[in-house]
Amino acid sequence: MRLVRVLLLLALSSPLRAQELSREQLETAIEAYRRVLLDWGGLTRYGSENAELKPQPGRVVFLGDEITENWGPEFFPGKPYLNRGITRQTVAQMLVRFRQDVIALQPAVVVIQGGTNDLASVMGPSTEGTMAEHFMSMVELARAHKIKVVIASVTPVCDCFSKMTARRPVGKILSLNGWLKQYAAANGLVYLDYYGALVEGRFFKQSLTADGLLPNAAGYAVMAPLAEKAIAAALAR
Repeated sequence: MRLVRVLLLLALSSPLRAQELSREQLETAIEAYRRVLLDWGGLTRYGSENAELKPQPGRVVFLGDEITENWGPEFFPGKPYLNRGITRQTVAQMLVRFRQDVIALQPAVVVIQGGTNDLASVMGPSTEGTMAEHFMSMVELARAHKIKVVIASVTPVCDCFSKMTARRPVGKILSLNGWLKQYAAANGLVYLDYYGALVEGRFFKQSLTADGLLPNAAGYAVMAPLAEKAIAAALAR
C-alpha cells in the first residue's frame, strides 16, 4: 500500500497536487492504482466475458477509457456492439490488451478512443510521439487482421465542476486531435470527431458533461449518431 501511495503522489505532483483532492477522491485513486499494480494492462477486466463470446456478424468493439466504459448499451439497442472501455487507462494499456479485447473477438470494426489519461499523466509522463506510436501499433494490428478502424478524437474538458484543464490543457488536446485527424486521413481511416460536437468555444459544453470530463446522458446522445455514421463509413471502405 505504501508503494501505491508513493505512485499516486508522483502522478499527482504536477500540475495537480494531491492535497487538492478530497479524501474520498484520494481513496478512489489509491484503489485504482492498486488494481494497476496487480494487472497493469487490465487483462482481467473482460477476460472471462470474452471467453464466453461466439463470433457474431457485424460486431463492433469500442476500445477506450472511462469515456467509453461509462457509455451504456441503451444508446445502441439491438446492435452487436461490445464496450471494452476501462477507466483511467492510457493508450499504452489499451495496446497491451488489444489482442484479447479486440482481435480475439473478430469484429468488423474497432472504434479506438483514448489519450485523455495520457495527457493527464495518469500513468506517468507521456509525449505525443509516444502516444502516436501506440495508436499506430493498434491500427497496424487491426489491419493485419482485416478489422476496419475508426479513430476517435479526445473529448474536451472544462472546469465547470472541478479543475480539469490543469491536467488536460486545451492546447494539448487540440494538438493530439490534430495529429489523429491527419493520421487518419493519410492512412484511409475514419476520424470520429467527438470533440467538435461536444465543445463550446474551447471547453466541454456544460450541459453535455457530468463532471467536466465525462459526458452525461445528453452528451452520449450527441455522440451516438456520430459513432454510428463513422462505423457505417468504415464498413463502406
